Amino acid sequence: MNAARYGQNGNEERVDFLKNKEKVPAKKKTGILIGIVVVLFILTSVAAFLIWFFVFKDSNSKATLSKNRIPAEPLFSGHMKLMGATYDQKLEDTDSQEFKDLAAKLETDLGEYYKIDPLLSKYYTKSIVTAFSEGVNAYYWSQFYIPVGELELVPEFSEERVLNALEKSIQEPDSRMSLNNVKIRKITASLTDPRMARSPQAEDCFLHLEAAEEVQKFSSVGYPKGYPSGSRCQWQIRASEENAISVSFPSFDIEDDCSNDFVAVFDSLSPDQSQTITKQCGQRPPSNPLMVMSSGNILLISFIADTNVQKPGFQAEYKAIPKTEVEKCGGVLSKSSGNFTSPLHPIFYPPAIDCKWSIQVSSGLKVRIKFSMFRMKEPGVDIRRCHKDYVEIMNTKYCGELSNLALTSDSNVLEVVFHSDESFTDKGFSAEYSAYDPKNPCPDKFACETGMCIAKSLQCDGWNDCGDMSDEANCKCDSDQFSCANGLCKPKLWVCDRVNDCGDGSDEKQCSCDPNEWRCGNGVCLPQDVVCNNRKDCEDGSDEASCKASPDLCSDFSFKCASGECVNKVNAECDRVSDCADKSDEAICDCGTRPYKLNRIVGGQNAELGEWPWQVSLHFMTAGHVCGASILSDRWLLSASHCFVTHSSDNLIPSNWITYSGLQYQYKISDAQQRKLKKIITHPLYSQMTYDYDIALLELSEPLVFSNTIQPICLPSSSHVFPAGMSCWVTGWGALREAGQLAMTLQKASVKIINDTVCNTVTENQVTSRMLCSGFLAGGVDACQGDSGGPLVCFEESGKWFQAGIVSWGEGCARRNKPGVYSRITKLRDWIKQEAGI
Repeated sequence: MNAARYGQNGNEERVDFLKNKEKVPAKKKTGILIGIVVVLFILTSVAAFLIWFFVFKDSNSKATLSKNRIPAEPLFSGHMKLMGATYDQKLEDTDSQEFKDLAAKLETDLGEYYKIDPLLSKYYTKSIVTAFSEGVNAYYWSQFYIPVGELELVPEFSEERVLNALEKSIQEPDSRMSLNNVKIRKITASLTDPRMARSPQAEDCFLHLEAAEEVQKFSSVGYPKGYPSGSRCQWQIRASEENAISVSFPSFDIEDDCSNDFVAVFDSLSPDQSQTITKQCGQRPPSNPLMVMSSGNILLISFIADTNVQKPGFQAEYKAIPKTEVEKCGGVLSKSSGNFTSPLHPIFYPPAIDCKWSIQVSSGLKVRIKFSMFRMKEPGVDIRRCHKDYVEIMNTKYCGELSNLALTSDSNVLEVVFHSDESFTDKGFSAEYSAYDPKNPCPDKFACETGMCIAKSLQCDGWNDCGDMSDEANCKCDSDQFSCANGLCKPKLWVCDRVNDCGDGSDEKQCSCDPNEWRCGNGVCLPQDVVCNNRKDCEDGSDEASCKASPDLCSDFSFKCASGECVNKVNAECDRVSDCADKSDEAICDCGTRPYKLNRIVGGQNAELGEWPWQVSLHFMTAGHVCGASILSDRWLLSASHCFVTHSSDNLIPSNWITYSGLQYQYKISDAQQRKLKKIITHPLYSQMTYDYDIALLELSEPLVFSNTIQPICLPSSSHVFPAGMSCWVTGWGALREAGQLAMTLQKASVKIINDTVCNTVTENQVTSRMLCSGFLAGGVDACQGDSGGPLVCFEESGKWFQAGIVSWGEGCARRNKPGVYSRITKLRDWIKQEAGI
């Protein structure tokens, strides 16, 4: 447009008014008029466009946005305590006239009560009474409907607002008592998942069960073939008034996302959040089934499923148990030693129960108590306050999940109080106590300040064996230990591993580069400006790792895509992000997962069933278990060459070996998948002298069938980084001590990747680039756990387990400063792909 031109100086051109003698002829006047009309037309068009853009288009956008939103339907559930009513057994039958009459009366009352609050009254839709129980208690839910255009009101529908309206209404003098003088005396309300709104007359998956002494069963719809998406099921379980209800789930396999698929158990007949015993999803192993207990004679189980993934679902068993047995806990313990547990342990303890144990030992002695398992976790609980479920000892409350809890009394009497509130229970605790002489608390052992007794050899070894570091205080460090600035002694092999082992950082202070320098992966310090300069300044290329500015630079840290493209991102494979244009970094990621959800077992090193589904046991002829291996695919296993290249050529004959996958106990090999070997491929450069290239591939005669206990491990790419200090796990049936017997149960041990420089020092320069060191971190756990050929695996943030190494060699078992040495998978990755195509 030329109507408002601007000059080069950015200022508007001057406008001069013409004098009469300067006026243009009539013809020019006509042109000017036409120009003005055109300009006005254009300005009108622009204005119309702007009005449409800012008004109508915005309205249309809002309309489109509204189509993508859905109305809100807040649901509140709870129970009502009735007065003026006598309990009739017929009220348990939802088809009886007695149930229908009383339910209809209470539903009408609830509708009237909400009228006290204008907002609740405006959006209220309905209330449904779902059940009655002795007392007389009525269970209900109320629903509200908020249209899309008013969704900003949703936060106004709070538990406090609903409960306030209900409580005010039932306190009114003229509160309704129309039906046989029945009146609501007390009421609860809790915000509830709308998907749990079920009608008692619903024929689709709303069941009423009666618990008896004998075990009875029920299962999710479609079990075991798989539950359909959109499942909404509820089971109301009742027992006679003197009983409680026990429910166990011997089979439990639900999608591992509790927001979409879950089982919720309530100590009520209403899905009241405040009465929730537990909410579970995922898959549980048979060795650790879900088992819950009610506090009374009613229980509600709700099953919600929204995913399209075909999972089997669950099978449940239920029975009635006398309340006297459930409430049996506490008492006086007067023996010199003994054990006690939370009620019904390891079943989830019941809600709303209190116990008190008084431990009394002889005068002059004191009481030592140690918890071998302690698990009282609850959503939203501050474990510093423990205001819900707790154990109280000497005026201190304990809750959550504790790996090490040991206490000592001040006298010969110790009281232990256990409390559970009305919601969310757990496995509880198992404890042992003993009397001890304070003058000689630990004969021939070291006395921790917690009261525990440990072997004297564990004192000043760098491990927190006591739990309170008292075994590591005031120590004089040995020559093979590092003296921390805070007085602790730590193994020298932990120095400069980029982990603050001392707690004050003193073991890492002399290892870092200056503030203006970059530390390469091999420890070399270079100027900071070498980072991301598109040149490989560090020998290992670590200065260009994860640099978007270096797209064409390939280094040891670069992930090589199938197309040949290099991705400068540390551990790019299987991290759920497609970094390669051809998506090859996420192509082979069906590995490294554990189907079972596993609880951490405190104080033990026995592996749980399905905890390490890639672990394999190799049996040689009649010798039984000899070596370990890991599953790479349904046809290939990974092990160590030294298991097969020996003084005897028989070890290289495939038919002399049998593999067992999915095995936990060596005496139960019938539970595992048995396969023979078709081919043994040892690395051609393997050295029996140095153990270099200690790797072997094993081809199976027939493929494995993957299951909950049999899964492949993820292989890292050659660029994958397992940093020093990273905690990993090694597993196997190796000897529990040097020159000892083999373990019959699969063992596990936590280990820590050791800096290469330190590794080379402590092994006296015997390691090659195909090896890595890992020190054992589990105090008192022998380094023979995890035998030859077994896997060293590490858990990544992506949720996948990767195999970092293969158990290769070491000096003895658990000797100080003699870490285990493993074959480094990343340096042997190309050979695996070449031989097995994996």
